[in-house]
Amino acid sequence: MAALALAEARGLRTVGGWLPGEVPAEPTHLVRRVREPLHVVWDASSGRVVVGAGGEPVPGGGAPYALLGTLPPLYPEWLGDPGFRAAHGVRFAYVAGEMANGIATTEMVAAMARAGVLGFFGAAGLPLERLEGALDVLQRELADLPWGSNLIHSPQDPALEDAVVDLYLRHGVRRVSASAFMALRPSVVRYAFSGLRPDASGRPVRSHRLFAKISRPEVAAQFMSPPPAAMLEALVARGQLTAEEARLGATLPVAEDVTVEADSGGHTDNRPLTALLPTILGLRDRLRAPVRVGCAGGLGTPQSVAAAYAMGAAYVLTGSINQAAVESGLSAAGKRMLAAADLADVVMAPAADMFEMGVRVQVLKRGTLFAARASRLHDLYRRHPSLEAIPADVRRRLEDEVFRAPLQEIWEATARFFAARDPAQITRAEADPHHRMALVFRWYLGNASGWAIAGDPERAADYQIWCGPAMGAFNAWTAGSFLADPERRTVVQIALNLLEGAAVITRAQQVRAHGVAVPPAAFQFPPRPLR
Repeated sequence: MAALALAEARGLRTVGGWLPGEVPAEPTHLVRRVREPLHVVWDASSGRVVVGAGGEPVPGGGAPYALLGTLPPLYPEWLGDPGFRAAHGVRFAYVAGEMANGIATTEMVAAMARAGVLGFFGAAGLPLERLEGALDVLQRELADLPWGSNLIHSPQDPALEDAVVDLYLRHGVRRVSASAFMALRPSVVRYAFSGLRPDASGRPVRSHRLFAKISRPEVAAQFMSPPPAAMLEALVARGQLTAEEARLGATLPVAEDVTVEADSGGHTDNRPLTALLPTILGLRDRLRAPVRVGCAGGLGTPQSVAAAYAMGAAYVLTGSINQAAVESGLSAAGKRMLAAADLADVVMAPAADMFEMGVRVQVLKRGTLFAARASRLHDLYRRHPSLEAIPADVRRRLEDEVFRAPLQEIWEATARFFAARDPAQITRAEADPHHRMALVFRWYLGNASGWAIAGDPERAADYQIWCGPAMGAFNAWTAGSFLADPERRTVVQIALNLLEGAAVITRAQQVRAHGVAVPPAAFQFPPRPLR
């Protein structure tokens, strides 16, 4: 009786007594056993609330401890929104993002799918024939397992967006992540609502599941709402949607899943997750949109993943850190550079695909001169109307240090590329010397990522590696563990350790929130091989 009476005298509400199993003075190892229930009890001998495992709850009487409550098991599979897991048929509410130019390889997507995780193929920047080959591989190897592919905004080439959507519809790709869109586009709406049909009760049933990666509320609102009537009418007029698909689509948000992208690698607005995610969640609620909201950017440790779930994220998406994985399409040299990155070893640089618009991407700074050279090119583009207007000495340095060839040769190579890809660009460049300059400068920016993927040793100083601060945090977390070795960084081990660690951090916070003094060590999770 003494333990219960003392606990209740202190104002604690008890639910009985507890016969001890384990009541350690230091609970760090207990919070790591997330798959077991934990008992929060009052220890009369020390006058403290402590936590124990095992043992036996009893109605009261002479039990040496007063039972305040029991925390049920906490599985990594339970983190995030169960609706997300059910909708996509996955084990975890975790996504491996679509790193461009095939860096998110078919091998990466397949490994994730087999582990019960959703992965997106990095289609952006790839020729259509290579993308089609990748889709064939994924469909053949994965059958009915869940996976997806990327649709990136192409403001300089809207026909390319349409061609990619054609490919996805023809191949029956069920999940697409739309990224870098600054406004809703017909190509996205067409994909989202193609195959839309009513069920027996007349409710719309989707054939395709669209993810939208956003970083601004005004863009998020467009994906969380039905599309404009005029856009639907135009798609029907062009024969790209049926009247029935448009009618049903007018009642639905364009996307089912919206990924809030904070301070990430590649295209980013560098927004802090703790400010951006609550803003977008609030917008979703004001719109009353039946949309799941996940998050990306800065997620490189168990603590950051746990924080994202705690803020209400339906799922988390990792990107930068997966470039360092064994299955990544990045070269071994590029992976070694990422493994040496620290938090501050990132910088913003001009984007190849949106160079003329002044859009910037976040890239690795350490070990490469790409950002400085790309920024120099954009500065010259802003200050001069044509290549010919660049001072002769500056032009010579560009040819010697950056392009390693005469600019005329670079233009000829660029013209050959666009002759096959988009001949209208050549016509425009011949009439507009400033656009011709942009295309030549984009040659460097576009090839820089290719050199990093290929591991070209002659161009190591020019590698463009998309990277956010999550990479430095990941390296600090994994230092001294098996994941410090680039050759052991499989994408599945990265995911499982982040999820297991997030469950441990969540459990530690639960225990502390119930009045237990939890030491700092309980909020750490050293990586270890997991299955």
